[in-house]
Amino acid sequence: MNKHPALVGIIPRKNLWDIIQEQRWYHIPVESAPKNAVFTEYLGFYFPAVFGEERRYKVNFYAKVKKVDTVKRIELFPEEKEHQRANKDYFQFHLEEIKELPKPIPSIRWRRIVHIPTSCEKLFTAEEINDLYDTSPLEEKMYLEMKKREIATERQVYVKVNNRFYCLDFGIFCKKGDIDLECDGEKYHILPKALAKDRERNNELTSFGWRVLRFSGKEINRTIKNCFKTIETTIENLGGISEVKVSS
Repeated sequence: MNKHPALVGIIPRKNLWDIIQEQRWYHIPVESAPKNAVFTEYLGFYFPAVFGEERRYKVNFYAKVKKVDTVKRIELFPEEKEHQRANKDYFQFHLEEIKELPKPIPSIRWRRIVHIPTSCEKLFTAEEINDLYDTSPLEEKMYLEMKKREIATERQVYVKVNNRFYCLDFGIFCKKGDIDLECDGEKYHILPKALAKDRERNNELTSFGWRVLRFSGKEINRTIKNCFKTIETTIENLGGISEVKVSS
């Protein structure tokens, strides 16, 4: 079945939700937009804490995208001429009717997200935020196995270490420490520069208390049981999975 590309975007301020509902457009910076953002057919909207208990930390609404333009920020907000990104390029998503999802998609850990590339199919079937991510086949295989084994995890977690942000494939939060679980594609991670970058990243995360577990595509595809023996042993040694907040 062909997927219909979708994107989940965060609504950081209440006035932006007013614009979306009244003027029916959404914007994101071109420089930080996910790949293939211009092909997005549907947009879902994630609400942070500022929206109060009823909506916070959930995807509650969605809309079909009519078209996507590239414009300067000043064209969207002409009254904000002094804004530091006034002349930067933004994608402007023109929207059809804003509709409520049949079932809200909660974030179990009440996490802050950036834009999530997904599909319309996942938008209507996801039970929680982590089900939405449309990542590599390796990551998807690992995630489905974690769900099967009831290992709570967060996908695409951003961690700040020494003023640098790292995006973790999976974050597993335990009582005595946290695990960064990485799925390494064969082609990229065998390159010398990639190996050096991975080493530096691992060292920085480890120095801040993270346990880093890396598995190659070959290990995941051929011996996934061995991968999970290591993962589950590490979780056990760290006191088990920590309790999480559950969105109401």
